[in-house]
Amino acid sequence: MKDAALIFAKGFCMGAADVAPGVSGGTMAFILGIYRRLIEAIRAFDAALVRLLLARRFRDAAGHVDLALIVPLAIGIFAALMFFTRVVPLPRLIETHPALVYGLFFGLIAGSIAVLLRSLEGIRPVEWAAILAGAAAGFGIVNLVPVSTPDAPWFVALSGALAISAMLLPGISGSFILLILRKYAYVFDGIGRLDPGVIIPFGIGVALGLMAFSRLLAWLLRKWQRVTLLAICGVLIGSLWMVWPFQERRFEIVRGKRRLMESEPVWPDAADETTLGAFALMAAGLAFVAVLHRLARRRGGVPQRL
Repeated sequence: MKDAALIFAKGFCMGAADVAPGVSGGTMAFILGIYRRLIEAIRAFDAALVRLLLARRFRDAAGHVDLALIVPLAIGIFAALMFFTRVVPLPRLIETHPALVYGLFFGLIAGSIAVLLRSLEGIRPVEWAAILAGAAAGFGIVNLVPVSTPDAPWFVALSGALAISAMLLPGISGSFILLILRKYAYVFDGIGRLDPGVIIPFGIGVALGLMAFSRLLAWLLRKWQRVTLLAICGVLIGSLWMVWPFQERRFEIVRGKRRLMESEPVWPDAADETTLGAFALMAAGLAFVAVLHRLARRRGGVPQRL
């Protein structure tokens, strides 16, 4: 029960991160030390699982897909989605207090980059190409310009598949992908209203995206672990452009609501309460990652060197 409660809390953190455009649930999974286990658990939903279920070997099936991780994590993610859309609307806090919210997320991401680079010691010159390629990809994605898209169920499903693929990749936010596709307000409003016309096609797309993209990531991590982790580190670095708490932001009215369309990082011009608070939360995020990594390493969950 103690392990399940901890995994639930990690799922809640992942769900909270994915509600915020510019922050990835995959980043939170990486920070919290469950990234590779999560990818392998999702990948395990395969033909072998179907055979175990048909043979009524339910205990073996549960172990095959790591239900001890999947169930409490999924409940935690769902609880966060409900909490941050119905109780404390995080998208609204990002509009009203963007510097404070993104200050915390910036610290968390920067801390995870430092931890990863420290673990991947002895980086060769040729491996820096993977970091630069990942950084270019992350930077390019977070600077994409939003486009006009339909509300048809097939496109909502496609949006779900793309968003969940982004969620699995640290550094790229599933919510930001929805914002690019102009489905952020539509999807989260539908989730908040428990609208089956939105939730069902979006859920189908999420399931299909999970099955496809998790297999690709699991294969890359098995075949080229260092290169894949270095590329992920690069994506995280590229995403910092979007997550920097001080931005010149341009908003547009979408369906009667104010939505972020473009932002450009700037240096704060005054040491006011908001600026000091953002830097304090940034430092708190860095400290949180450092402490969490040290605790996980003491328990044997994270190797010191990769």
